[in-house]
Amino acid sequence: MSKKPYYITTAIAYTSGKPHIGNNYEVVLADAIARFKRKEGYDVFFQTGTDEHGQKIELKAQEAGVTPKAYVDGVAGQIRELCDLLQISYDKFIRTTDDYHEKQVQKIFKRLYDQGDIYKGAYEGLYCTECEAFWTESQLKDGKCPDCGRDVHPAKEEAYFFKMSKYADRLIEHINTHPEFIQPVSRKNEMMNNFLLPGLQDLCVSRTSFKWGIPVDFDDKHVVYVWLDALSNYITGIGYDADGESTDQYSKYWPADLHLIGKDIIRFHTIYWPIFLMALNEPLPKQVFGHPWLLMNNDKMSKSRGNVIYADDLVDFFGVDAVRYYVLHEMPYENDGNITLELIAERTNSDLANTLGNLVNRTISMSNKYFGGAVKYVETPLEPQMAAIDDDLKDCVTSARDKVITRMDTLRVADALTDIFAVFKRLNKYIDETEPWVLAKDENKQDRLSAVLYNLVEGITIGASLLEPFMPDTAGRIAKQLNTNLREFEVLDQFGLYEQGNHVTDQPEILFARLDMEEVAKKEEELASRTAKKAAPEEEEGISIPAKEEIAYDDFSKMQFQVGQIIACEEVPKSKKLLCSKVKIGNEVKQIVSGIKQYYSAEEMVGKKVMVLVNLKPATLAGVLSEGMLLCAEDDKGNLALMVPEKEMPSGAEIC
Repeated sequence: MSKKPYYITTAIAYTSGKPHIGNNYEVVLADAIARFKRKEGYDVFFQTGTDEHGQKIELKAQEAGVTPKAYVDGVAGQIRELCDLLQISYDKFIRTTDDYHEKQVQKIFKRLYDQGDIYKGAYEGLYCTECEAFWTESQLKDGKCPDCGRDVHPAKEEAYFFKMSKYADRLIEHINTHPEFIQPVSRKNEMMNNFLLPGLQDLCVSRTSFKWGIPVDFDDKHVVYVWLDALSNYITGIGYDADGESTDQYSKYWPADLHLIGKDIIRFHTIYWPIFLMALNEPLPKQVFGHPWLLMNNDKMSKSRGNVIYADDLVDFFGVDAVRYYVLHEMPYENDGNITLELIAERTNSDLANTLGNLVNRTISMSNKYFGGAVKYVETPLEPQMAAIDDDLKDCVTSARDKVITRMDTLRVADALTDIFAVFKRLNKYIDETEPWVLAKDENKQDRLSAVLYNLVEGITIGASLLEPFMPDTAGRIAKQLNTNLREFEVLDQFGLYEQGNHVTDQPEILFARLDMEEVAKKEEELASRTAKKAAPEEEEGISIPAKEEIAYDDFSKMQFQVGQIIACEEVPKSKKLLCSKVKIGNEVKQIVSGIKQYYSAEEMVGKKVMVLVNLKPATLAGVLSEGMLLCAEDDKGNLALMVPEKEMPSGAEIC
């Protein structure tokens, strides 16, 4: 009988830089689910990859002095290396610069345009470069981007738009009739109440202000906007063809069983993506799960703040499986989790070194000491109390499989690990209850001792088999020391399958060494210092200019500097250098002419907060009155940059 297919994806990682452990958590979570489904007998296809287009990438490449393709090649390589380091068992690593993906995105765009879902217009709004998203004034949070909290700036450009409202009612009906579609439920409520029910605006799906993107093949001024490009990876990666020539693989695996994504991009995956699929007449994914964030010291990780930890640093210090265990076990189902080196160390010492490692080591050592490593179950008459202890142990071990499956079916991965470690804790308790060292002193109780050790080895084998999807290396090391194979799930409700007379290793190894907390603290300080240095701007070589004559404070105090906001700007006719700006300063509007046309377009000037010398005597430049001066910085090559307030300040604020 053929296996039932199961298709799981992660959000594809943005190639703006090396991801931190908060980003890597998602692929570890997806990997645990994929491995678990394989153990259950599913034909799993697990896809992850990289999102490689957009304005931010173009700017990063310019800063690095390389082409955008060279830049994303390097970062995509880093991301893939981290996946491999964390033992991510992906079946497909897609890149949005892959030729087949780009061709299909162009086909998808053209098809949607031809059928009237995409139309050409112009966009004017507030743009966040970090998120590559447009916002309205009402959507901002404290004047900042509602997603990342960074500054936005006015932008206007020709663009193609997707008619989102055309499919909104259909999507609302789908969500209402498929309660499992968006999980957790709080994410569903957020999407319905904040976006769908108030009404959807048409979505910008192309850009002209940068070039690093998939070209719209019938209008080469435009590139496909990031979300239509990136989201399509879930179908292009398994053989979707917009012309109706999709592969057998696509027919087999689509619709996806699970899109696993961060809660910050839930809107794109539960509103935009389903609507795109509806327009393509393709089925919707069965479930989208918006997982919470992994915080650093209860604060969102940010490279600019210098509070990030990288997976390779953690693996170097703790090992792969200790890192996997921590992020899987300590992340709540719905609320944000927290990570520090100290917390990982505490969990490693308590759960991995004590509960699991010590259990395996003691069991193997006692088997070698008392029976030369041979493991054999000998039936012996037991007192009712002792028989009840054995029965309770066997029930705990054999019932764990179904408990864990129930947890994983609802994506409660942390709870599944807790259930598995309940088995190991019960086995440790069994040692205390049966006291093998006492049995060893009585020649008449050697058969009972043999049975006790057999029960321990059998219980550990079942527990390790359950643990394999979450900690594959550790599970394999345990099985190797017990000289057995990890078992399939279908037999994990059976007790007594360990081969009679088999020998455990005579050289037990320590699975997890206890960590010295002082050493952990030193390592944490080292990593924090290193990250802070990376976050801080590098000291650059300055430039020198001739010194001017000193002035008295009274001379300086005569000059009036204020913050102004540019509300309109246009080029000065017959001038190659001048822009004329209308600048609102408090309740007054001044007209200021500036020689900055080479460095700023009139469109991008609108909305900027600038520093203005207000009481400069009016002058006429190229026939246009100028009533002040915008302050700029100039480098040794003559390049200009406007001086702007470092923090949000109201128009009219005095600069002193």
